[in-house]
Amino acid sequence: MPRLPTFLQHPMVSATARKEDCYSPFPKVSQPSHTLPSPSDQAAVEGRLQQAAFDLLAGSDIQFRREHRSDIANVKNHHIALVFLPAADIPTFVGEGNVDLGITGLDQILEHEATSPPTKDTGAEQVLDLGFGSCKLEVQVLESGPYKEPKDLIGRNICTSFVGLTEQFFTRLEEHGETSSNGLIGTEKQLKTKIKYLSGSVEVACALGVADGIVDLVESGDTMRANGLKAIHTVEESRAVLIKSKHASDPRLVDKVASRIRGVIAAQQFVLCQYNIHRSLLAAATKITPGKRAPTITQLDEADWVAVSSMVEKKKIATVMDDLASCGATDILVLNIGNSR
Repeated sequence: MPRLPTFLQHPMVSATARKEDCYSPFPKVSQPSHTLPSPSDQAAVEGRLQQAAFDLLAGSDIQFRREHRSDIANVKNHHIALVFLPAADIPTFVGEGNVDLGITGLDQILEHEATSPPTKDTGAEQVLDLGFGSCKLEVQVLESGPYKEPKDLIGRNICTSFVGLTEQFFTRLEEHGETSSNGLIGTEKQLKTKIKYLSGSVEVACALGVADGIVDLVESGDTMRANGLKAIHTVEESRAVLIKSKHASDPRLVDKVASRIRGVIAAQQFVLCQYNIHRSLLAAATKITPGKRAPTITQLDEADWVAVSSMVEKKKIATVMDDLASCGATDILVLNIGNSR
């Protein structure tokens, strides 16, 4: 399983660590061993989100080099280190304060909370929706099978990697006392539906006769359809999120990293639109480009003409340019934003 980065300040591991530990922690140095400053920031990322997370770190000027088979990397320009963890482990490490910041899917957070409910001192806090990695946790059955609704699966075999969320879902379903097509009625005392854990290849469980239904993530739906499955209910919707520990070792550093990531996300979602327009048309034009707070307006060296600069959502820019041209704007330019605060 691909591993994702996390930031930490932690007593350093010797560069001569045992091979079975599966990491040579930091950039090569002349000394045989060294220590990380002290427990600091940590951030983690999930497999399917790995490249997007790396892009966020690069945009935030988090400079690191990950050695082959290394699970820890020093950040060159900050008093932090990255730890690479499996997605499902990230809420645990962040929630228990071993890691200060993490990037993972909301599905992983909800699954962790389903099995280990947060307390005053444990559990991760959501900081930011990162705007990528959207998917759904779906109840799925064979396209050609007899099951049409989730209640039809009460008392049946369900395979999933999300045991906590799946048990919660079928517990609620059974507690409603709905009768399934097989005649079973759920009770509050005992879960009749049999939940089986699979760490991977969940989508083949129905075809192999291991399960009557599965609960698994669906992104594009291609894998689901390729295995002859269809979705009959959405258990949860997920996306990539930034989370932090309730007891960060260096809150100021955590806030700084979070602020940088927030700026990168804004830069990815917006472009800078610049154009010239006659002052008599300015009011109509600024309705098209109101900006995040207000547009910047500069007098041109020509009577009654101004230059306007405004942030516009990237997904809307083509329509905005059309509307500006129709409004009378000229010299319309669109510039990418490297970062923002």
